[in-house]
Amino acid sequence: QVQLVESGGGLVQAGGSLRLSCAASGQNFASYTMGWFRQTPGKERDFVASVTRGGGVTYYSDAVKDRFTISRDNAKNTVTLQMSSLRPEDTAVYYCAAHAGVSAQNMRTTPINRMESWGQGTRVTVSS
Repeated sequence: QVQLVESGGGLVQAGGSLRLSCAASGQNFASYTMGWFRQTPGKERDFVASVTRGGGVTYYSDAVKDRFTISRDNAKNTVTLQMSSLRPEDTAVYYCAAHAGVSAQNMRTTPINRMESWGQGTRVTVSS
C-alpha cells in the first residue's frame, strides 16, 4: 500500500490557478491508478480526476473538465493536479487517492470506503 501526502493548497482569487501535488511513498507506485477527489462540509467526497497507471489517459468530472489537468511522474512517485480558471465552487478539501485494483475510468464510481489509500487532504479556497 502507498502512503500519500498532498501539498499546494491555499487561497486564490476566482480566475486564478493553483497546483496541487501528491507524493507517494511505498512500493510499486506505477501499479496504482491515481486520482483526486474533493469534499466540502456536509457533502460526500466527489471524484475530480484520475489518471491511468502509465499516465497516458486521464478522466475528469464534468465540473472541472477543460479547467483541471491531472498528470503523474512514475519516476518521482508524484501526481499533480493543475487547476486553472478557478471558481468559488471549487473551494473544498482536495484528496489524493490510490487504488491498484481499479482502472482510471472506474475510479470515479469506486466506493469511497473501498479506496486503498487516501492522503490527509489539502484545502483550496477560491474567493470571489
